[in-house]
Amino acid sequence: MAAITLRNGDQNGDRTRPPWGQPTDRQALVFLATLPLLLLITGLLIEPPGAVAAGLCRIITARSLLLSDYLAVGGPGATFVNAGLCGLIATALLPLARVAVNGPFIAAVYTVVGFAFFGKNIYSVWPILLGVWLYTRVQGIPFRNSLLVALFGTTLAPLVSYFSFAAGLAPVPGLALGWITGAAAGFLLPPLASHMLRFHDGYNIYNIGFTGGIIGSFFVAIFRGFALEVTPTTMMDQAVSGWLPGYFAVGCGGLMLWGLWLSRGGWRELAGGLHRIHGSSGRLVSDFLQIGNYPASLVNMGGLGLLSILFVRAMGGWFNGPVIGGLMTVVGFAAFGKHARNCLPIFAGVFLASLVKVWEPSTTAVVIAGLFGTTLAPIAGQYGVPAGVLAGFLHLSIVMNVGFLHGGVNLYNNGFAGGFVAAFLAPLFNAFKRREPRHAA
Repeated sequence: MAAITLRNGDQNGDRTRPPWGQPTDRQALVFLATLPLLLLITGLLIEPPGAVAAGLCRIITARSLLLSDYLAVGGPGATFVNAGLCGLIATALLPLARVAVNGPFIAAVYTVVGFAFFGKNIYSVWPILLGVWLYTRVQGIPFRNSLLVALFGTTLAPLVSYFSFAAGLAPVPGLALGWITGAAAGFLLPPLASHMLRFHDGYNIYNIGFTGGIIGSFFVAIFRGFALEVTPTTMMDQAVSGWLPGYFAVGCGGLMLWGLWLSRGGWRELAGGLHRIHGSSGRLVSDFLQIGNYPASLVNMGGLGLLSILFVRAMGGWFNGPVIGGLMTVVGFAAFGKHARNCLPIFAGVFLASLVKVWEPSTTAVVIAGLFGTTLAPIAGQYGVPAGVLAGFLHLSIVMNVGFLHGGVNLYNNGFAGGFVAAFLAPLFNAFKRREPRHAA
């Protein structure tokens, strides 16, 4: 996936007016940094500095395998600070690599922020980033060409945490093994990611999640052969909601208002952008900033976020770390493939599955299967509502049974499961119901 470099106007200080509704590169970076900054400030306000520091230490040294709720591990203050700092690290890499903000990078940063609530932390992301950077050095290509893979590739951050602190090794060998495995995983991600895309043909939006699942499964199988057992764990607070739904609902509303402000009364252009976004299947690669426009993308992000909050409440779920991570990921990917028309059938499929299968609808595992299961939104966008409902229905069963393969070291377990569901369904739909993709007008 090619990176988009900075516009010459911003590099040279030229004040050339950007296209309708689109901010300058500097303004776009400010927008991208706003969420992590707000989370960082919130974390510093809700708990005293000493409690935040102690909580961060617990987060950094935690096992961090699925599902490790950092709200339960380190407390809310430390978790919000960790999410804010991880988001700022991801955002800062864009100008350093001379990459402009587009839909995929919005999705990447929001995903990093979301998973910093349950599995990624300010220590464990660095070896993965280092491994991808080393790959670009060996290949002689700019780091910006693989920056997107690097950011999404932090899905394998639990490899670093586990072997650094939780595998029962002495401190020095543990830290060394954590960095070596993390860097090795990052090194393997770029070449495998482009190949794995062919497996599901772009119908699984979390392609790096599928790639990470393959890499994690190989690593865990090898380590199990040396008696280093890696198994998924659950450390989670099932009842954290409190003020959190309102907090994130206000944030989603703010995104919609930001989009309306950028439109500056250009209602026709805004409506046209939303129409083109909702007419897209969402199949990779669907950058809604290009398909629609910037204001419409922000409105879509906020609107889909509010819809996701309603889904969680309808399921009877709690707003703990994993659920917040799912919400942030959905919001981010609303700039890169997801909208209400292709996500609602997935929500419906997961809900229906929870009614007839052995899992309670309100459990966190089911709720996040619905949120993250929207990785299959292109199935609904391409083949229609019944196909999307079927994809969500099947996804719940698959995602509940693939975590053992990678031992919980791949945080994007739904992306791993979604790859199998998409690869199973898409050829069948193509065989029995051939239909041209719907293109935006």
